[in-house]
Amino acid sequence: MAYDEGVAQRVREVMADYENLSEKKMFGGIAFMLSGNMCVGVVKDQLMLRVGKEQYEGLLKNSYVKEMDFTGKAMKGFIYLQPDGFAEDDDLKNWIEKACAFVSTLPAK
Repeated sequence: MAYDEGVAQRVREVMADYENLSEKKMFGGIAFMLSGNMCVGVVKDQLMLRVGKEQYEGLLKNSYVKEMDFTGKAMKGFIYLQPDGFAEDDDLKNWIEKACAFVSTLPAK
């Protein structure tokens, strides 16, 4: 399964100033890691965002958001965001900031 390189490049541009950023191919796409913790990913043309369990239920009410069910079982704290939800650069930045804010609370790996 390929990922949309254009979306990945947009994510790179938004995350360029974050320290301890790395990339890793996983889930048939690419993941952006902060201090070794998965934060944002691109799977096909969707974003994968690690938002934590506290925000998870509320964010699922957004029409562009789906449960991340890569394994067939929903992974609480992770969401998929449909392309229409991040079509505008400001929207992409806001979603990435949500994920980065949560991941920055986790201990570095």
